[in-house]
Amino acid sequence: MGGLWLALLNSLDIGLLLFIIAVGLNIIFGVLNVINFAHGALYMLGAYLAYACVGGLGMPFWLALLLAPLGVAALAVVLDRAMMRFVYQRDIADSLLLTFALLLILNESVRLIWGTGIHLVQAPALLQGSVQITDTLSYPRYSVFVLAVGLLTLLGLWLLFNRTRLGRVMRAAALDREMAQVLCINTRLVLTSVFAFGAWLAALGGVVAAPMRAIDPGMGDKIIIESFIVVVIGGLGSFPGALLGAIILGLIHGLGGRYLPDANLVLPFIGMALVLLVRPRGLMNPRRPT
Repeated sequence: MGGLWLALLNSLDIGLLLFIIAVGLNIIFGVLNVINFAHGALYMLGAYLAYACVGGLGMPFWLALLLAPLGVAALAVVLDRAMMRFVYQRDIADSLLLTFALLLILNESVRLIWGTGIHLVQAPALLQGSVQITDTLSYPRYSVFVLAVGLLTLLGLWLLFNRTRLGRVMRAAALDREMAQVLCINTRLVLTSVFAFGAWLAALGGVVAAPMRAIDPGMGDKIIIESFIVVVIGGLGSFPGALLGAIILGLIHGLGGRYLPDANLVLPFIGMALVLLVRPRGLMNPRRPT
């Protein structure tokens, strides 16, 4: 039973980390109608900036946790003003090609700056070691921190979309952009803010993941695949779907890694295929992007 509880905790830990990353992808699609292939590269860039802050500049991890996502969000504003804003009103294939080009550019830029080697970020002393849950069950402190960040992100996003004017403005821009303009909503500013916010979430996930995973130029490629699995399972453009899809994929990784380790790499794709056969638009199946 201790092993089962540990596997479930690991599943929740993985699921909430995936939620932080995938919900940014879903928000960008829901409001901008853009499938952002560069999302994984922004996640990777967040991890590399955390490494630069902690390993290169000697900053505390907590300061890197604040600054690295803001740096990626600032880059996203530049990318939006320079490139992305020209494809928001065009066919979705144009945004796919543009974001794929951005993925390649960001990947090569990371290789040129930091090389192709593997880098590590040390967890802060406060989060090292384990906490004793029961007499026989302990859990890493840093994993507890990841759970807390995931839950706080979930709560913050729910409050943003349901209890603030900014959230209502974003939902209005997603549902009817022309009507939002008639109501004197600055949709240009909203679209830029949404793209930057999605990038901020991706980078936040990268910084949080940095002490747990090796930082290398290919880390964004794996996470974008997992993020797409999450949104396909939950429903593209659905905020609740991102949470449901992330938890399901976390369970597949956590339980599959413990009980079916040889098949763990293929299990997520099997799960996605089964969902597509039963619910082609995802489990939450939104009528419109929200």
